[in-house]
Amino acid sequence: MSSATGPASGLPVRMPRPRQPGRHRRPEPLAAPEGAPALVLAVPGTPAAATRSLAEEVVSIARSELPGLDARIAYLDGDDTEFPTLQAVLTHAAEERTARYERAKAAGLDVKEPDGPVAVVVPLLAGPDGALLRRIRQAVMDSRIAADLTDVLGPHPLLAEALHVRLSESGLARADRARLFTVATAADGIILAAVGGDEAVQAAGITGMLLAARLAVPVMAAALDQDGSIGAVAEQLRNSGSQQLALAPYLIGPEIDPGLIGEAAKEAGCSAAEALGPYPAIGKLALAKYTSALGIAPPQPQGTPVR
Repeated sequence: MSSATGPASGLPVRMPRPRQPGRHRRPEPLAAPEGAPALVLAVPGTPAAATRSLAEEVVSIARSELPGLDARIAYLDGDDTEFPTLQAVLTHAAEERTARYERAKAAGLDVKEPDGPVAVVVPLLAGPDGALLRRIRQAVMDSRIAADLTDVLGPHPLLAEALHVRLSESGLARADRARLFTVATAADGIILAAVGGDEAVQAAGITGMLLAARLAVPVMAAALDQDGSIGAVAEQLRNSGSQQLALAPYLIGPEIDPGLIGEAAKEAGCSAAEALGPYPAIGKLALAKYTSALGIAPPQPQGTPVR
């Protein structure tokens, strides 16, 4: 039998931990609001099993960061069978929202008729690509579904972190500047390869400055889709003293033919890292675009500080 001062047996009693006061208090876990629009990841490029696997990993990361999130994948060049198109995904999301409302109303529940956007469309692009963004915008318009379209994922410090990791995985950069070890193949100049023309190169250059700060080597952006751009930047880096170059794709992957990276590396006479792929930052940035569009943004994901 227990008394007011504790159990009669002398065993400890598990008491609820009091809420920690002040600014160090642990924040309440964020969850998707009831009836929130779907996050629709708009995936460019030719659909394939590898593309689907990448997109599924990105939305899985987003769901883990925001419990209750309705996240869906749409393919800009889908076939509406194995790879659903953006129009089809938006239409299906709208039909499901209407059906939920009708069921609740039929059950006698006091529910408000849904309004606002059905979905928030997040392009799976690290940087701006005018041609692809116009196609995504047109697909949203053609669906005739109320949906918001966010900006691309970059520039952002987390993308500089992801580029650093991909370079280090390929043996082209030190993983940690603070540790006293060397990488024999570490590059002393980085070509940051983007697609989308001049606008994409300018945006990549912002992330390139962040990457240069991490690696303490010069980083210059170039356009994969402009003839001679990669070679010209490689020559410029060599003329400024860099002798061992590396190419870092400022790309998630599906938006281009993978062969273009190899061709660009050959043009520059250097090795290339892998594309960003489903690096955890990609899912976090996609979610940040979604929550910002809804005005429920959690603390923005931060990059790892330079060591």
